[in-house]
Amino acid sequence: MSHPTPWSHILRLSDLGHRRETAFDLVPDTVAMAELASDLGIDAVRKLRFRGTLTPQGRHDWALSAHLGATVVQPCVVTLAPVTTRIDATVTRRYLADMALPDTAGEVEMPEDDTAEPLSATLDLGNVMAEALALNVPDFPRAPGVELGEAVFAAPGTAPLRDEDTRPFAGLAGLRAALDNDTDT
Repeated sequence: MSHPTPWSHILRLSDLGHRRETAFDLVPDTVAMAELASDLGIDAVRKLRFRGTLTPQGRHDWALSAHLGATVVQPCVVTLAPVTTRIDATVTRRYLADMALPDTAGEVEMPEDDTAEPLSATLDLGNVMAEALALNVPDFPRAPGVELGEAVFAAPGTAPLRDEDTRPFAGLAGLRAALDNDTDT
C-alpha cells in the first residue's frame, strides 16, 4: 500500500455493503489542494470536487462512476502568464478480482479496456481523484489570444526553412503561379 497523501480517502472494500452502492463526495482542503498542485507541477488548484458512487458488480468486483470538477492555474507555455482552466470530467473505473497483474519484466500490452484495474483490499479515492485530475490538466495551456508563433533559423546567406515549406502541398501554389504566368505570355 502506498503512503497516504493529504488528499487520501482510503476505503476498505470489505467494510462496504456488497448489496448497494456507496456514495462519496470528496472536497479537499486548501492544504491538500496546494500539495496536489505542487505534485502536478502547476501553480494552483483553486477548486476540486470528486463525487460519485462505488457499485458492487457480481460477487467481488466494483464499478466506480464519478464526476471530477476542478479549477486549475498553470503558466502559459508562451508568455508564462497564469492561465485558469475549468475541468469537468467523467471518471469510470472497474476493479476486477480476477484481473491478472502484467509481468513487468518484459513488454506490456495496453489492454483494450483502460478502465479496468486489479481489485485490492483497499481503494484510495483520493488517488483516483488525483490521477483523473492529472490526466485532464491541459498539457500546453495558452493565455487567450496568444499564439505560439514560428521560430526561424538559418545559416548566414541561406534562406530559412519555414514550417509552411515542409507541408506536402506547399510548393504547388508556387508551381501553379509559375504555370499561370507561362500561359499568360
